[in-house]
Amino acid sequence: MKMSTRLILAACLTLPVLAACQKEEATEVVEAAPVAKPTTSDENAWAEYLTDIVKRNVGDASSVYLYTLPAADSADYEGEYQRQLEKAQTDVMRGGVSGTLLAYGSPDSAKTADLAVASFEMAQSGSMKGVRVLFIGDNADFARVKTAVEPSGAVFQFVEAK
Repeated sequence: MKMSTRLILAACLTLPVLAACQKEEATEVVEAAPVAKPTTSDENAWAEYLTDIVKRNVGDASSVYLYTLPAADSADYEGEYQRQLEKAQTDVMRGGVSGTLLAYGSPDSAKTADLAVASFEMAQSGSMKGVRVLFIGDNADFARVKTAVEPSGAVFQFVEAK
């Protein structure tokens, strides 16, 4: 009698574990819907939007650098632009490490394109091999950023902000 009680107790204790294992197998990975492009110049909304795009395009990058600008009407806009430009130029002048993603995006596509183009002006030919550059902006700015990036050897990727 003791033995059968023990076997029943052991069976009762293992059933929840087996049921939990079956539930884990049935779990599906559901990808979240893309974040919509903000219609205002709210910095938090733009940060969320740009971060979502970078996450969706990170691929096999082992390090990511995101260069963003606030809305043109924000306080100290020119100062922020200069700080981002200095950082981007320094990062690009150092040369790229394979597996790095440099992403550029902001509410003002033309000014972001200016930032990307200016940051690659001093890049040595072929110094960014193995690096990807992601430009998030308007089609009107696509070609000039691509033209500035390609001599560096970096792979250029464009995502239309929409």
